[in-house]
Amino acid sequence: MPKNNSIKSVLIIGSGPIVIGQACEFDYSGSQAARSLREEGIEVTLINSNPATIMTDKVVADNVYLQPLEPESIIEILKNHQIDAVLPTMGGQTGLNLAIKCDEMGIWEEYGVKIIGVDIAAIEITENREAFRELMGKIDVGMAPQATAKSFLEGKEIAQDFGFPLCIRPSYTLGGSGASIVHDPKEFDGLLERGLQLSPIHEVMIDKALIGWKEYELELLRDANDNVVIICSIENFDPIGIHTGDSITVAPAMTLSDTTFQRMRDMAIKMMRSIGNFAGGCNVQFAVSPDEHEDIIAIEINPRVSRSSALASKATGYPIAKIAAKLAIGYHLNELSNQITKTTSALFEPTLDYVIVKIPRWNFNKFPGADRRLGLQMKSVGEVMGIGRSFQEALQKACQSLEIDRNGLGADGKELTNQDAILHSLENPSWNRLFHVYDAIKLGIPFKTIFEKTRIDTWFLKQIEDLIKLERRIEKFHLGNMPKELMFEAKQKGYADRQIAHLLRCLESEVHNKRSEMGIKRVFKLVDTCAAEFDAQTPYYYSTFEFENESHVSDRKKVVVLGSGPNRIGQGIEFDYSCVHGVLAAKECGYETIMINCNPETVSTDFDTADKLYFEPVFWEHIYDIIQHEKPEGVIVQLGGQTALKLAGKLERYGIKILGTSFDALDLAEDRGRFSKVLEQHNIPFPKYGVVESAEQAIELSNDLGFPLLVRPSYVLGGQKMKIVINKEELEHHVVDIINEMGSNQILLDHFLGGAIEAEADAICDGKDVYIIGVMQHIEPAGIHSGDSYAVLPPYNLGDFVMQQIEDITKKIAIELKTVGLINIQFAIKDDKVYVIEANPRASRTVPFIAKAYDEPYVNYATKVMLGEKKVKDFKFNPKKEGYAIKIPVFSYEKFPDVKKELGPEMKSTGEAIRFIKNLKDPFFTKIYSERNMHLSK
Repeated sequence: MPKNNSIKSVLIIGSGPIVIGQACEFDYSGSQAARSLREEGIEVTLINSNPATIMTDKVVADNVYLQPLEPESIIEILKNHQIDAVLPTMGGQTGLNLAIKCDEMGIWEEYGVKIIGVDIAAIEITENREAFRELMGKIDVGMAPQATAKSFLEGKEIAQDFGFPLCIRPSYTLGGSGASIVHDPKEFDGLLERGLQLSPIHEVMIDKALIGWKEYELELLRDANDNVVIICSIENFDPIGIHTGDSITVAPAMTLSDTTFQRMRDMAIKMMRSIGNFAGGCNVQFAVSPDEHEDIIAIEINPRVSRSSALASKATGYPIAKIAAKLAIGYHLNELSNQITKTTSALFEPTLDYVIVKIPRWNFNKFPGADRRLGLQMKSVGEVMGIGRSFQEALQKACQSLEIDRNGLGADGKELTNQDAILHSLENPSWNRLFHVYDAIKLGIPFKTIFEKTRIDTWFLKQIEDLIKLERRIEKFHLGNMPKELMFEAKQKGYADRQIAHLLRCLESEVHNKRSEMGIKRVFKLVDTCAAEFDAQTPYYYSTFEFENESHVSDRKKVVVLGSGPNRIGQGIEFDYSCVHGVLAAKECGYETIMINCNPETVSTDFDTADKLYFEPVFWEHIYDIIQHEKPEGVIVQLGGQTALKLAGKLERYGIKILGTSFDALDLAEDRGRFSKVLEQHNIPFPKYGVVESAEQAIELSNDLGFPLLVRPSYVLGGQKMKIVINKEELEHHVVDIINEMGSNQILLDHFLGGAIEAEADAICDGKDVYIIGVMQHIEPAGIHSGDSYAVLPPYNLGDFVMQQIEDITKKIAIELKTVGLINIQFAIKDDKVYVIEANPRASRTVPFIAKAYDEPYVNYATKVMLGEKKVKDFKFNPKKEGYAIKIPVFSYEKFPDVKKELGPEMKSTGEAIRFIKNLKDPFFTKIYSERNMHLSK
């Protein structure tokens, strides 16, 4: 059946600001769905309160509402537009909860809006743990012993019946919020009470914990004809007990027998059909006993696109959200084409001739004192994905993508050798357990002990052991006598040149030259969904070491855009927004665009965003080999945050052109000594400062600067390890802490301007002319990181004298730094005097916010300036300036209940929302102003 022609206008509900447990994978899904519906001539209206995402951009939807995700906003949209249907499945739990709320209020019925892509009854039954359990019993699908508790007393009775260990899972929560495994009866009462409070319906499911069982996921799609395809099988490296969002995952499943996979597949289809009659995506999670019986237990089913849907889409090349959106408007799978091959149908199940490994990225260092153990409650803030021809290659590439100062898994001299510390880590999983599994095997701790403490399947342990054996073989040689066969084996197993150099006791560049002489070169393979059975039409590549190269170089002029790697606090989806706009602008200028990134959650890594996508680590060796292969006109580094910027120096040294602001200018802004001299030459005020390399130097300098002092390492993003200290004891402690944790040899000390007002400006410069796109005033006083501050655009009470200083200083600095592209400058204002805190000649966190507030594609403009295709004066800027826009930081403190909720110079927010007000008498503004503008009451 073709599409339902009665649907001419669809409302898509977004997921709101980024929080731990619901990140930009839903923005990716929503963006895909919007594009998919617009291809069918359907008008798309989108509601989402997140300004940082490409999803809330005009390039994605016909009508964008940057408004709170509340029924009142939905009613306003329905009054303004003739909406035929709502698609709520692309907005994660937030979107679904809003759709359900509107359904209960009768809003959809009142305005004649159909709900498509999901069955509300299906959501109800999957979220109502007791009803779901009863249904699974009827269809003969096994589950762990479970019971529902709606009160503290009921919970205590269930615990007495089941015995420990137990799982507590609150109903209707996101990212495992409030979920926990309880081993000790003494902890049960507090965790039960917490779970009941976190559930919006005051209900928890208590189940017998299947500790040590293996965990698997299947991604499914179903159409209205009841055709079902299994898109991807995903195996968790970590056993049951660690949230799947915090687990290392592998696709396809590695340790599952075919007969068990077929049983699991049949169970998943039966479960999907039993919960409702809907067309769309579905994610099903299973536990499998770690023995020869391979008993299967159902954990849960989500009748919507999930966190894993983005991963499965990138892993297979099958765009789940895009197809799900078409199924929601009536198409059948056999009527849609495979988006990669263009010749087979979407009813074709993907087949992989490669392996993908996903590793989560955490930010525990932002929350000192947080419980770093991983469990049922998700704590990671992002993820990376590695693609390789083997598990070992994909694992090494994923480790290289993490940006945690490791060169891969092992072979970097950073192993832990304390046996007791290793054993403790194996038993208490945290962000570094994978590395400690490697360390344990290398130290000679028996497999039996490692398995008993981790319950990680022996197959995975043997794969890591095999890597260690390879390293020991390599160490017997030096660069001059290293056999070609051994070098080739190391490269095939994912080892970076840096790792091999460490083992051979030489330089990375020497290894690169040696393997090039040997003819061992990186080749690029297509992600084709069908194991090369059919030709792929979409240029989506990963690298490996074989003999056939499937990436053919065109004779068009090319530009490489470096992505921002994994999301983390301080560098998130706003840089993906910038990268996407950079790609679109370069396309408009006639360039062939080449995207390099390793983040599966983003739109920048969608297979049809750039002309060519290399799903690779944003890691020097990989980037250099791609550049050598493609020979672009140059590389854009200023859109990918600190990840891309950190590579600018090496690009410069290797003679690779940086498009836009030069490396010297980027370095000048980061080098506090050089930058301060520029400010002095132009009589621009800045706080007194100094650079030190030890605690002794810091104490000596403090006598000159005076307290309070702002202490921070050089070259960091998101205010990492920034702190305000008020005496010599605090100063000494923090400097020692920075040196030990970060190995930083340059620490900046600034005299802190207490009681100052903070503001920041973003601008576009072509080296001669400057256009200030926006000036924002923070509501909080100086001392709170700009990412954690409420910011008002335009400023609400700075006055003409201060504004003129900001404008003059911004233009002077932009020109003096020879900025070509974007620049962000942060200010402190005290006694009507404007001081410069720092300047960043790159895309900033605030650019998407200003672009959405003023409805102007500023990154697009800036990219054309970087490419030399346009000058600032060529653009007709016409920003909408009615009223004010407020940037609202959003935190995920509920994931870290033991941590103090205090703000300071180190950023802790995970996302942001936008709010528009007509004037400063708006109740929202007056409320936050009185709550947060603390310096006015002093």
